[in-house]
Amino acid sequence: MSDAAPVEILPPPRHLFLAELPRAAMMLGSFALSQGRLNAAPRGDGRPVLVLPGLGNTDNTTIVMRRWLKKIGYRSYGWELGRNRGARTIGSDGNRLEARLEAIYADAGAPVTLVGISLGGIMARMMAHRRSELVREVVTLSSPFAGPPTATNVWRAFQWLSGEKIDDPAVIANRAEAAAPLPVPSTAIWSASDGFVNGAICREADGGAGRSIEIESGHLGVHMHPDAMLAIAQALAGETN
Repeated sequence: MSDAAPVEILPPPRHLFLAELPRAAMMLGSFALSQGRLNAAPRGDGRPVLVLPGLGNTDNTTIVMRRWLKKIGYRSYGWELGRNRGARTIGSDGNRLEARLEAIYADAGAPVTLVGISLGGIMARMMAHRRSELVREVVTLSSPFAGPPTATNVWRAFQWLSGEKIDDPAVIANRAEAAAPLPVPSTAIWSASDGFVNGAICREADGGAGRSIEIESGHLGVHMHPDAMLAIAQALAGETN
């Protein structure tokens, strides 16, 4: 038996954190020049796709992604729950998000694919555990579901916006639930150069059942990064390359 101490997972270094704003500005420029690539994405099959925004964000931030998903052949939905402030938004037991998932399932008549951005991805994984009969698959984008909040540069922002403490028993339980292997197919899209969250905690460990797609991106605006959008289309189409 090894006596070695577990390796601490650190947050991204300061230079990556400070580069987030300029990288986001550059990414918006690349988005405008990438329409040809985006138009060549694999086409959808009409399934319902619910997009969950990241911490502090609303459906307004996912309009581009949802319109694009619709354009390539999916029936996309916003979550319609306002600003993502954690349990303050979805309910302490996630009941408001469950109700939204139930409504989309009833409207579409089919299990729903969940695409979750950052904190939204953690919530998507929780819903897949709790209501697997309503969920077809889960795609997470830069979502730190597989490690401690202290491996991010935004855990204090989470505490401020959500009113929750990272050492609260309920928060710890939700984190463990999100990290557990899912009962539905899953894909984690992540970046090793993310300035907000350590990319190592945005995917399952090697050997896990979930798929993993690495991209080169910062965190801010990642849901509009052409590579991220193409990776989502690839995941939804069941492609692995």
